[in-house]
Amino acid sequence: MKKQVKEDRFQGHDYYNIDALLHDDHKIARDAVRSWVKQEVSPIIEAYSDKAECPVHLFKGLAEIGAFGPSLPEKYGGGGMDEIAYGIIMQELERGDSGIRSMASVQGSLVMYPIYKFGSEEQRMKYLPKLGSGEFIGCFGLTEPDHGSNPSGMVTNIKDDGDAYILNGAKMWITNSPVADIAVVWAKDESGVVRGLIVEKDMKGFSAPAIHGKWSLRASITGELIFEDVRVPKSNVLPGVSGMKGPLSCLSKARYGIAWGAIGAAMDCYDSALRYSQERSQFGRPIGQFQLTQKKLAEMITEITKAQLLVWRLGVLANEGNATPAQISMAKRNNVAMALDVAREARQIHGGMGITNEYPVMRHMMNLETVLTYEGTHDIHLLITGMDVTGLNAFS
Repeated sequence: MKKQVKEDRFQGHDYYNIDALLHDDHKIARDAVRSWVKQEVSPIIEAYSDKAECPVHLFKGLAEIGAFGPSLPEKYGGGGMDEIAYGIIMQELERGDSGIRSMASVQGSLVMYPIYKFGSEEQRMKYLPKLGSGEFIGCFGLTEPDHGSNPSGMVTNIKDDGDAYILNGAKMWITNSPVADIAVVWAKDESGVVRGLIVEKDMKGFSAPAIHGKWSLRASITGELIFEDVRVPKSNVLPGVSGMKGPLSCLSKARYGIAWGAIGAAMDCYDSALRYSQERSQFGRPIGQFQLTQKKLAEMITEITKAQLLVWRLGVLANEGNATPAQISMAKRNNVAMALDVAREARQIHGGMGITNEYPVMRHMMNLETVLTYEGTHDIHLLITGMDVTGLNAFS
């Protein structure tokens, strides 16, 4: 596809000087990824989004900038960085596009992380270096057509067959699935216990058709996973975990990255709206001089700043090993809702131009409608917080 040449004039926004809380390696990582997004993503993303095509050539670039498993050990193809660096990288990628961040987030948090955390050493060495280098693409199979917010209701199952398991079932809304080389799949064994398996694309009976017709995350490739008597060797079962603890811990890792990532989308919308307000004139003066426009911009940067402080503190807790799933849920819910509100306000500031692909706000807004729902819906995360503060389970 021919590049759609477009200047990326984005400037970072740090109203409370949060940079002073970051280490040099955090800022180096941020600047490197920001530069890559400006050079490789911004010039083409509108064209790919328009055509609902995934820029699969960017997988290699994502690997080269260390976006796959930044906080995993270098021995296993990761970046050896801390959790704040991981978050900042996700922020910069989502500033480019939520779908690009999803490509990296799934690969690192939902595929590499469970293999590292729960896999055997043989599995780690077989898969992780190739995933980290982008030679392999991975996907994560948990959500099913009839079981989204209630993943424990899954019907995908495995049955013992000597030195292998026979896998049957289907997964839905799976990022990267049509181009994935491997899938980390969660299924119930004959005792009803959830187990994780590494399923390879060439296994007989395994298919991954693409889902078409999306108005959101159009530059991200999404599909199904269909298993029809797929024979998976027992050596491909993750030995280190059983039960829902496995997939839920992966989701916490991914949700943490989303909490950071959504800020990137919000900053891009704010940056575009701020510049537009200074350049667009009506009634003989810039629209940024009108009180209602200033109100919108002031509220946008206030909410972005609050979200930046929220994830910085969450990152500190994560580095200490003290970030709880409920704390991560709060940050994911708050920051994605914030970003969607910012996108909508930015669209208004841009007026009619805000619905065109000359500006990024409508694309971000459509993407964020999905981000609000995936990795736990806005309402489910509210209930997670509610359960945490009351001690009462609204799910049962």
